[in-house]
Amino acid sequence: MNFNKVLLLGKLTRDPELKALANGGSIATFTLATNRRVKKGNEKVEQPEFHNIVVFGKQAESCAQFLRKGSIAHVEGRIQTRTYEKDGVKMYRTDIVAENVQFGPRPGAANGPVKDVAPEDDTDQRPPSERGSGEATASAAPIPYPEEEDIDISNIPF
Repeated sequence: MNFNKVLLLGKLTRDPELKALANGGSIATFTLATNRRVKKGNEKVEQPEFHNIVVFGKQAESCAQFLRKGSIAHVEGRIQTRTYEKDGVKMYRTDIVAENVQFGPRPGAANGPVKDVAPEDDTDQRPPSERGSGEATASAAPIPYPEEEDIDISNIPF
């Protein structure tokens, strides 16, 4: 059995870039930054990781409309690695293809609404009661950051 699922909660490092596809659809791309605290010696150090996010269809249009640099977003999707040639050298790029994006509060907004954009296609196998309605839903509280744990990298066996 194979499984390719990614859940990310982080902040956008730039505004989403929206483009039109040849087939009339839309694609939006943005970068999401996540931080992880690790313990190096007696000091806690933040290690940022940057994720390339790709969103298609109406969800891409919603991302371009509602998200901005600094916005908090929760992305659910899958990892996809592409190869291409640049100056005769084979290059690799790993993207997260978003299947569902939830919007956190807008930067500077206290307790702003949380937006949930449902996937565009009907291939979602969850029952309708568990799927988003496709309309923005509001929540009183912003998306919380997960609890951060102290990780001593000297305990990692590799």
